[in-house]
Amino acid sequence: VQLQACGGGLVQAGGSLRLSCAASKRTSSNNGVGWFRQTPGKEREFVAAINWNGGATHYADSVKGRFTISRDRTKNTVYLEMNRLTLEDTAVYYCASARGAHYSVREREYTYWGRGTQVTVSS
Repeated sequence: VQLQACGGGLVQAGGSLRLSCAASKRTSSNNGVGWFRQTPGKEREFVAAINWNGGATHYADSVKGRFTISRDRTKNTVYLEMNRLTLEDTAVYYCASARGAHYSVREREYTYWGRGTQVTVSS
């Protein structure tokens, strides 16, 4: 399974971006998917995750109410809609495919990772 995250870019504070995570194999549509982010000098942190059929989602407190994760299983793609972006959201965002059907906040529960896409929020 290969994952490709895209959609990052430069946006002003208060703006919006939508990230996409496309998987190369159909079988990955049966797995949970998570988004994580990392800034220089810091550990990668959990952002949001969704289970295999989109019926359950989970968010970090820092993005709850601003970010929305969703998936289109017919396209084998997971999305992260990011609204009301702040400077603190600046990071490289990674998507990852979980070991099983459910999501997790733990990196070790994810087996395949995309390369990441840079999100930069300016003032």
